[in-house]
Amino acid sequence: MSSPLAAAPKPSKLSKPDWLASPRVFRTEVLAGLVVALALIPEAISFSIIAGVDPAVGLFASFTMAVVISVVGGRKAMISAATGAIALVIAPLNREYGLGYLIAAVILGGLMQIALGALGVAKLMRFIPRSVMVGFVNSLAILIFMAQVPEMENVPWVVYPLIAGGLLMMVFFPKLTTVVPAPLVSIVVLTVITIGAGLAVPTVGDKGELPSSLPVPGLPDVPFTLDTLTTIAPYAFAFALVGLMESLMTAKLVDDITDTPSNKTRESVGQGVANIVTGFFGGMGGCAMIGQTMINVKVSGARTRLSTFLAGAFLMVLCVVFGPVVSDIPMAALVAVMIMVSVATFDWHSVQPKTLKRMPLGETTVMVVTVAVVVATHNLAIGVIVGSVTAMIVFARRVAHMAEVTGVVDPDGTQVVYAVTGELFFASSNDLVQQFDYKDDPDDVVIDLSAAHIWDASSVAALDAIETKYAQRGKKVTIVGLNEPSADMHGKLAGQLTSH
Repeated sequence: MSSPLAAAPKPSKLSKPDWLASPRVFRTEVLAGLVVALALIPEAISFSIIAGVDPAVGLFASFTMAVVISVVGGRKAMISAATGAIALVIAPLNREYGLGYLIAAVILGGLMQIALGALGVAKLMRFIPRSVMVGFVNSLAILIFMAQVPEMENVPWVVYPLIAGGLLMMVFFPKLTTVVPAPLVSIVVLTVITIGAGLAVPTVGDKGELPSSLPVPGLPDVPFTLDTLTTIAPYAFAFALVGLMESLMTAKLVDDITDTPSNKTRESVGQGVANIVTGFFGGMGGCAMIGQTMINVKVSGARTRLSTFLAGAFLMVLCVVFGPVVSDIPMAALVAVMIMVSVATFDWHSVQPKTLKRMPLGETTVMVVTVAVVVATHNLAIGVIVGSVTAMIVFARRVAHMAEVTGVVDPDGTQVVYAVTGELFFASSNDLVQQFDYKDDPDDVVIDLSAAHIWDASSVAALDAIETKYAQRGKKVTIVGLNEPSADMHGKLAGQLTSH
């Protein structure tokens, strides 16, 4: 007889974190986090300037966003930090009311993101068509490149060879080894050359003073009144929507690149949690950063949460401990990295002549509209919304012409049967009424909907109008062949949509 101890189940071992799968994976994640942190510093400072706040506010936001989202987010390896889109939303509030109101709006926006995430806003991603996604990616690549243009204007001539050298290193170094990310090699080499040769070129330190201490938590300096709430609520809601849209779009892009799924609802709630924490630490808030995410995932090959966490941790270490060294990094090195990201992000296949020739005109139009709006407004969220609306209009126009009506009169001339095929909704049903011969048809009219489907009240109203027109001429209409959902909708709404 076996002893009870022998029969007892063994305690299950905790699974090893994916970033400890192998030394190579761990090394990749650590180095990717370092590269992203270096690239984050000038961007965070630039976004702080856009928002009208001290550079430390943007750097603190990038630190807390990355660290918190690495734990609570739903998409591994995605980088969240202070962004230009968020800066544009909250800049007017800071300009008119001050930093305290901005921080309060960030916290309220985070609460709204948690609520929207819990309500399932992430499920709306299924309604964003592929053509909008391609436009999103291409416009993003264009914006990343455009953001580098000011760094190449009115600068010493030596900046251009440095940028070219950085690009060449990132193209050819991976052919020698992939042990160390090429962007990190490029940044280190160009920094050494600049300092060693004493070249007078723009540096990270020229962007603004780096913080010398860690952020401390605190409450926003605002009166806790209803007036304050009504002042910050519109900005907080815009903040929540823009942040979620950019984050969910970026998460979907990373899903496609890595061929792995992510939890969009968790990501939505996680963005809210990260922004609340960021607000209490005096940060300007943020969301997913597609440019830094592409550095992390596509250029450096990171795949786990460790790279995201370390991007935030290294950011603070670099600022607080190695501030003087980081300040000497030439902007040319970071510009080269971002240009490389821009080229890698753009979907070149989508603009090849053979692709454009095969693609339906409507799909190409949606992509072009999305790119044009994003580039014109510098706002990815607006571009996605306009692109999605354009796609809906294109789809509605296409489907509207798919509803056809064919009529067959009996040999004895006493009955006509109209066969309706296709989808009946507001766009197609408008033309439906005009496709019947009310004057010359016999007195018995049958409308066969076996090959059709009723989607909305507009279609029921159109059928009512057809029956009314025949009734005015003393003719009887019989509708047959309705499937169950169509019959249910027709039964509830027929004759109820007009007052007479």
